[in-house]
Amino acid sequence: MKQINFFSIFFFSLLMASSLTVKAGDPSPPAKVFTVVLDAGHGGHDPGNLGNGFREKEIALNIVLEIGKMLEKNPAFKVVYTRKTDVFVDLKERGNIANKAKADLFISVHCNSHGSSAHGTETWVLGLNGNKYNMEVAKKENSVIYLEEDYEINYAGYDINSPESLIGLTMMQEEYLDQSILLANAIQENFEKKLKRKNRGVKQNIFVVLLQTYMPSVLIETGFLTYRPEGRYLNSPAGQQAMARSVADAVFTYRKMVEAFVGDDFSFEVSNEAGEGTAVSTPPALAKQALQNDPDHDVVFKVQIAASSKDLELAPFNFNGLDDLSRERSGAIYRYFYGATHSWQEVQALQKTAIDKGFPSCFIVAYKNGQKMDLATAVKSLAN
Repeated sequence: MKQINFFSIFFFSLLMASSLTVKAGDPSPPAKVFTVVLDAGHGGHDPGNLGNGFREKEIALNIVLEIGKMLEKNPAFKVVYTRKTDVFVDLKERGNIANKAKADLFISVHCNSHGSSAHGTETWVLGLNGNKYNMEVAKKENSVIYLEEDYEINYAGYDINSPESLIGLTMMQEEYLDQSILLANAIQENFEKKLKRKNRGVKQNIFVVLLQTYMPSVLIETGFLTYRPEGRYLNSPAGQQAMARSVADAVFTYRKMVEAFVGDDFSFEVSNEAGEGTAVSTPPALAKQALQNDPDHDVVFKVQIAASSKDLELAPFNFNGLDDLSRERSGAIYRYFYGATHSWQEVQALQKTAIDKGFPSCFIVAYKNGQKMDLATAVKSLAN
């Protein structure tokens, strides 16, 4: 990244400053342990899907155990498993395990199925994207609750046939969405570039197992057992080892990004049913019609240029010479913005300036009365 020289100096300066407060001979403070909860889908009397005779519960468990071994070789990581054997664990309990562990990440591993020749990997984050395919996947994974003894009590009010009915329950986890997408994107990139698997994208929907967790969380569909070549690959020790390595490497990458400067690339895509990407916070076609400058409008547009786990000073030297900066905190992440305007024309000009200053993946966000809102809705309100 273009910021790397500055941030190397910046973090070196922090280290030098902090060393002044440490007495000679004092031991270095221990690094924070990074806790990852690994969840092998299904188990026990729930075999998962059985495409071509392969058993999802066994494949998911094998991959999870391999991921755990790889992470545990690094003393900075602590791994917690929702299951390490062929047992059934309630979806609610899986989330409880992660929450009690105060985990930094929750990763649930599954295998996909479909009545076609569909194949490839998908990584899901919590959110609502209600196209037909997404709904089918969510209903399939959420149907596990009916195998639990007290599902009527534990999931009162849940309607797996209508994931939209659960959208209100996602609000408390919204602050983790950026981090979840960050990890999901890293996983998918590794699957595609390192393993040459078909990348079906980062997607969103309401998964009960993700609803239970209060940390960045993803659900990985490692491939389709119903597609025989992919099923054979996932059922093989070599395939399971390779998939595990890709996930573990993505976790290592994720940690480095969130514990240092996360970077300016947050234009991750959430794929739709057709496999085409729609960039998060990218304006739709109707945005081109919203060209008025209305200073009395209560919608404010900003350009998000970066995010970091560090609370950086809002000074031009920290952001390649940009001024008119602002920030907000969401969980462990600080988001940094350039400019603030009621005008769609002006915010587009601000975005161009940010790109020219070295933030090529910056994107436009919208706020109303201080609350972040959907960009398409904001632009449409200007056009009305």
